[in-house]
Amino acid sequence: MRVLLDPRRPARPGSRVTDADLAALYAFPPGRRWVRSNFVSTLDGSAVGADGRSGSVNTPADNRVFALQRDLGEAVLVGSGTVRAEGYERLVPTRRRSSPAALVVVSGSGRVPEGLRAPREGRGPGLLVTCAAAGARRLDRARSDLGADAVLVAGQEEVDLPLALDGLAARGLRHVLCEGGPTLLSAALAAGVVDELALSLVPAVVGGDGTRMTNGPALGEADGIHLAPRLLVEEAGTLLGLWRVCR
Repeated sequence: MRVLLDPRRPARPGSRVTDADLAALYAFPPGRRWVRSNFVSTLDGSAVGADGRSGSVNTPADNRVFALQRDLGEAVLVGSGTVRAEGYERLVPTRRRSSPAALVVVSGSGRVPEGLRAPREGRGPGLLVTCAAAGARRLDRARSDLGADAVLVAGQEEVDLPLALDGLAARGLRHVLCEGGPTLLSAALAAGVVDELALSLVPAVVGGDGTRMTNGPALGEADGIHLAPRLLVEEAGTLLGLWRVCR
């Protein structure tokens, strides 16, 4: 993997990076709350392949950075629909990290997806973020399935993401990696809680009408939300980078 752009620490274009270098480049800011969204996209703007899953457009370079960021974060935030579609389960230990990050699932309905229920042994913690509109019966069922401390009610009629992130921070989960899906990313951007976007651009086109990274109303002003590049690296044609949300 080679560096193409690193404004924070100028490096010669083309310089190679070791695993330790890559971890330093993707590290979360120490001592700060930080929400980073991570997505993959084809050159024609699709976040999924023909099977409707992001996994079918991943490349080895994307998988490497995907795994690294999970090891660097404290919580992986994902929508319940993506958990079901992509087959998410609680995270497992790695050679870099023996205590995995928490899997935090956002579900306005309060339904607990199977990936949070089991398996649990030897895996990281799992939390459900929902809202009061889910109803007392479903909230009681979620607490029975996961434990009372693992169900975070944030908001009344819909999930209040700023309030949810406050709740995660209170649990010591300050570095959050949001893995989508597109509806959750749109909501997080609209709520102003995303600090940074990590994007892998894979050298492929898939055609069709595949879902983009965002799925929801227009964001921000007429020209959308602006971002500034922080990092760009490349391996075997896959471009991977970090963009800071400008506020």
